[in-house]
Amino acid sequence: MKPVQLSQPGGSRTPVRCIIVDDEQLGRINLRLALEPHTNWQVVRECAHAAAARQALSEQTVDVIFLDIRMPGDSGLQLARELLAATTQGLDNKLPLIIFVTTFEQHAIEAFEIHALDYLLKPIADERLHTALLRAEAMLEQQQQSALARSFRQYLIDEEPAQASQSYWQQIYIPAPGKIDTLQVSDVLWLESAGNYVQLHLAQRTALFRITISKLQQHLNPTDFIRIHRRYLVSRSQILSLLTEPSLSLRLRCGAALPVSQSYLQDLKAALHNN
Repeated sequence: MKPVQLSQPGGSRTPVRCIIVDDEQLGRINLRLALEPHTNWQVVRECAHAAAARQALSEQTVDVIFLDIRMPGDSGLQLARELLAATTQGLDNKLPLIIFVTTFEQHAIEAFEIHALDYLLKPIADERLHTALLRAEAMLEQQQQSALARSFRQYLIDEEPAQASQSYWQQIYIPAPGKIDTLQVSDVLWLESAGNYVQLHLAQRTALFRITISKLQQHLNPTDFIRIHRRYLVSRSQILSLLTEPSLSLRLRCGAALPVSQSYLQDLKAALHNN
């Protein structure tokens, strides 16, 4: 199949410097050959393991890492955690964009799709690679590596047990095609569970974030948000009145009315009393 060129006719772009990290030599070769028609992309190093990738990253600036997840020794995800830890010590430093290249099971890939820039399944289809490269170029052009680092950090925190000592989130970072959408937690009126996602309701729009509502609640300041139902969290500033007919529900200042569960009723009544 003939690869599609990324560059616009007559256009010029800053070269994208990338490294390939894969313990399988054939995998590295196949990806390098697939990238060759995309002349704006420069493969500056090929690494067979995480240690070689660390060395490469210490020696040169890299924009994108094509990272295999399953490798002997340190996995690709372990390497990503290290890069993130180094970056989040000072978020002005830019985390290279991470594109996972994997044969990982589909249900696990879905999590990476939200929090890494992208993923590619082996064998890599030309069209799928083209889409991933376009997304990476868009992110680089908008200088959104730091926002992506914050988004990826939220995923890593979600994978680990919540700690009471950690600070509560002030922003939520939601990847979208070619950008990271930054939401202020203070702008969220109420939240609704949607399986493994949470729908965030703001004054003018809604946004979907991949996390369970119980996990997200652990990262929100309890003085700002209250649970009123297994499916709903509400900003305390939105609490207006408790309705008992035709069923138990909470009227919000924004006009919404949400169901209230008996198990959360006592806490809600206390919140109403303090308002």
